[in-house]
Amino acid sequence: MAKELARQHHKVLYVNSPLDRKEYFFPSSDSGITDHLQVIKTQADPLQKLAPNLWVLYPLRRLDSFNWIRSTNLFSWLIKLNNRRLANDIKPALKELGFEEFILVNDKDIFRSFYLKEFLQPLKYIYLDRDYTIGMPYWRRHGQVLEPRLMTKADAIFCNSLDFTTNARRYNANSFYIGNGFAAKQFTSDSATAVPADLATIAGPRIGYVGALITLRLDLDLLRELAQERPGWSFVLIGWEDEDFAQSDLHKMPNVFFLGRKHTQEVHAYIQHFDVCINPQVLNDITRSNFPLKILEYLALGKPVVATTTNTMTEEFSNYTYLATNKEEYLQKIEQALQEESLQKKADRIQFVQKFSWENVVKLFVKHVDEVLAK
Repeated sequence: MAKELARQHHKVLYVNSPLDRKEYFFPSSDSGITDHLQVIKTQADPLQKLAPNLWVLYPLRRLDSFNWIRSTNLFSWLIKLNNRRLANDIKPALKELGFEEFILVNDKDIFRSFYLKEFLQPLKYIYLDRDYTIGMPYWRRHGQVLEPRLMTKADAIFCNSLDFTTNARRYNANSFYIGNGFAAKQFTSDSATAVPADLATIAGPRIGYVGALITLRLDLDLLRELAQERPGWSFVLIGWEDEDFAQSDLHKMPNVFFLGRKHTQEVHAYIQHFDVCINPQVLNDITRSNFPLKILEYLALGKPVVATTTNTMTEEFSNYTYLATNKEEYLQKIEQALQEESLQKKADRIQFVQKFSWENVVKLFVKHVDEVLAK
């Protein structure tokens, strides 16, 4: 979103997540953290220009973790310290760039950005609601209380899911649905790619999934049942596995193939050579209202998609995907997708999904920002 806003001639300062003390003294191998530490330890300029109209800021001050505190009132008082530190890192960058009046966009950062509206005094404060983070243990304890407060004091809320928008309007009338964005130019079917070597040896039809293989989001039992019922289909799974998947008997099934993690720029080559793409979500608080990005990537390559029925899938994608709720419906829909495939259906999917390109999502975002400013 930041890159596309800059491309559309808006001046953008992107603030990287600040490091906490644990990340500083015991860094992981994550490239974002190691790059951030390099800036701090070499005393490099924390403000760097990435492209025309786009700058990135590496906050220098380290934050403290207070999530172990059980009292939300005490926690909300203590996180002011972190918010002030972050604000004090941002202020010099705003001054250097001449951002006298600016719009502050909080990308789902409930705790570290809770008081930034007060400390930075933006023209407008916008909250991006794009995931059900309070379903996770770390965010649940205090987020259940603090996120509604944050939504209430925001000047507007922008959501990537229709269900999230409905929920946001309970706290803020200026809540807008903008959908999810995806890299449309990366996922294009304009040119055919060669079958990747590790996929070429797998017989069709190939029923494929790309994404994290975690039981928090995926129905492992459903995948097992589908593979058992259709031994003539090849189920190809791409992504990192949690412990449940890694130890599951799916690894012993002859028609299930785990190809591991792939770089984002490799993924489209695999999807192009799937016969049907699937998203066998398990339904819970984390998944029920989300907007799965992989659906956009599948459709952008013209692929038939069979996915678990949710409100978002029904309201946004029912005309371009096959929706199912159990094993029997999944089997029926996959067979239907294989039989009905045509060049026209492929073209319709590709045309439909273009409305979710970052270019179009950002244009919608700016349109609603203008409405908020006009008020």
